[in-house]
Amino acid sequence: MNKRLRNTIVSTLTPQAATRHAVEAAVSEKFESLCSVLENLAAEYRELLDPQVVVKFERQARHVGVFTLDADVLVFVQLTDVFQFDREHEAMASEYVKSQPSRSFVGTVHVYNFLADSFKYDRDEDNGYLVARIFINSEEGFFVEGKRQRNMGVSHYGEQLLTRENWRKVAETAFKYAVEENPLVPPYELVMQTDMATLKQYIMTSKIKTAKRMGFGFRADDVK
Repeated sequence: MNKRLRNTIVSTLTPQAATRHAVEAAVSEKFESLCSVLENLAAEYRELLDPQVVVKFERQARHVGVFTLDADVLVFVQLTDVFQFDREHEAMASEYVKSQPSRSFVGTVHVYNFLADSFKYDRDEDNGYLVARIFINSEEGFFVEGKRQRNMGVSHYGEQLLTRENWRKVAETAFKYAVEENPLVPPYELVMQTDMATLKQYIMTSKIKTAKRMGFGFRADDVK
């Protein structure tokens, strides 16, 4: 192998690998913090709500936490990959990233909203919607893309660290969006026909496919 080529590979890979490992460690630590915050929030909301209202947090896997808020479920997922923003991304133009290029490498946590009945009746084909995603670098700097996640967008990247208090803000903003966005009656044309197999499945298991916005567009115009 060409020695110059090998040296180029090594000199490129060494700092990138160190950054990736640092990001992985930071995101894992922050996800553990998030799960602790969600456990506390579940206990707090149970104190405030009627006992008939189901509020609970469950750790489903190392990288997945599920928060049930009565008819809504918020699924928090830590992606195991480390990403780098592309050159055209708004974050790349910030002084925060320009001053330290390693800050362009981030891990992510996604927040999805499902109907609670999708879990209750094991409806694998039901749709959930991404309501927030949190980008975290190796220094615990972060920003959020998400429904109504104001003052935490990419233009604020690096202004603050991802503390427990900031996790609470992110989580409760997602809660607020979920409980305010109730399921809409689907257009008649979408449900005007069914088949015997689907009807039998519903009779046996309540497994007719559904979602909050069935038959309606779900725009990404208010996530930044």
